[in-house]
Parts: sequence; C-alpha cells; structure tokens
Amino acid sequence: MKVIRTAPEMRAWSFEQRRQGRSIGFVPTMGALHEGHASLMRAAAERDDARVVSIFLNPAQFAPTEDLDRYPRTFDADKAIAEATGMEAIYAPTGSGMYPEGYATYVNVDHVSEGLCGASRPTFFRGVATVVAKLFNAVLPHRAYFGQKDAQQCAVIKRMVRDLDMDIEIVEMPIVRDPDGLAMSSRNAYLSAADRTRALALSRSLFAAQAMMEAGERDAGVLLAAVREGMADIDIDYVELVDGDDFDPVDRVAGTVVLAVAARVGETRLIDNIKYTVPAKA
Repeated sequence: MKVIRTAPEMRAWSFEQRRQGRSIGFVPTMGALHEGHASLMRAAAERDDARVVSIFLNPAQFAPTEDLDRYPRTFDADKAIAEATGMEAIYAPTGSGMYPEGYATYVNVDHVSEGLCGASRPTFFRGVATVVAKLFNAVLPHRAYFGQKDAQQCAVIKRMVRDLDMDIEIVEMPIVRDPDGLAMSSRNAYLSAADRTRALALSRSLFAAQAMMEAGERDAGVLLAAVREGMADIDIDYVELVDGDDFDPVDRVAGTVVLAVAARVGETRLIDNIKYTVPAKA
C-alpha cells in the first residue's frame, strides 16, 4: 500500500498508470472509513485497474462552529480497510500542502448548492467543490466514486465536472445502511445509544414516504407532512422533495426526485435521503 503525501508525487504516480494504459478509480474521503466507504472502494476495485483513496480532513468545508476538532481520525484503521478493499494507493496530503499560506482560490457551484445543506451550511459546498477539484487535479482519475447519502454533494460535483469540462465519470453508489436502517456515517460514532434509537426516525420516515410514492402518492405536501410527523421527536433542519438533477423543490413527484432530510439528534447533525423514479407507463 503506497501512501502519497504531495500533489506532484500523486500526479507522477497517476501519469505512470495512464502511460501503462491503466484506468484510475478514485474514492475521495475524509477518513474514519466505514462500510459505506468500503463499498465505494470495492466498486472501484471491480471496475478500474489502478485504485486510489484519499484521506484528507478538509477544513474548508467546516464552519468555525462545526466539529472539525473532534471529527474521528483513524488513519491506521483506514489504511487497513483501504488495503483490504483493493486500493493500491492512499493520497493523504497535509493541510498546509492543500492550503498553503496565502491560499485564495475557491470553487463555487451556483444554484444546485444553495438549498438543503447549502442553506444551513453556507460555506460547505464551496469547501467541498474546492477540495474535490484539487484532489482531481492531483489524482487525475478516469472515474470517481461517491455515495448517494450525500446526494446534494453528488449533484454539486457532477455539475462542477460538467461545467469545467473535467473528463471524469462520476459514479454515484447506493446508500449503505446498518441493519436497523440508519445510513452509515462517520458521525454516527457521536451518537449515544438513546440518540441512535431516536435517529432511526430519519430512515423510518423516508421508507414510509417511499411506500406512499410506490402506492401512487404524488403530492409533495402530503409526503413532506408525513415525513415531518415521523421526525417530530427530533430537531429537524429540513425536509424537502427536490428534482433529482437540479435539486429545485418540486410540488409533485415526477421523473426522478430526491426526498432529503437533515436533523440534529443530540449534538449530532445527520442527513439521509431516498431517490424515487416514477415508473414508466406500460
């Protein structure tokens, strides 16, 4: 397992893979790896010849009041997971390497980043787009793998790649859940046993709404009210039904939509979503 610390070294490694005709699959992470990340790495191992995972806790996507200082840091365990899932290299740059003194360039992806998490975390997607662009410039991947749990983030990255003519395929993989239904997240480690039980309201409410859509319900107001009722005992940030492409709110279910929720359970902010596509008429 090769651990690479600088962008020039990373690019040199990637140029050599490309020279050999090997496709490069890339999984960007902030570390504290779990089965959700492992599913992305296994997908890359199945599809790509050369596989890279990045581990970089990106300060640019944390507001001063957020949990950067206590975010889990588990590099040795992460390295073992990466190796077991078929990664060949870890790109683990330093903070000063990514954002040297005087750093002043950021990537803003308008519109798709402005609602949902963008409303409550106004600098978040600027930080995400910036760090992913820098990671892409170092790793030079053919494909990059992201999880659907961060559905708005996926939409932001897809738009950035399209608008900036980056020749990278973005692969969005399904949400991985624990047996109780909770979407896997590094922040789940913050939850007490009691809070974890309360957190199940997110997935439980989403699954109930999905069943309503499968039964023919198309009215956004009805669906959103049902989800809010199911999450009434936790501190809701948002419950929104949005278009699956541009993430604009919709009044009715049509085409592909994302039903997205965010809530604070105890001191922990959690997000979850389901995607639903209206079946084509026979």
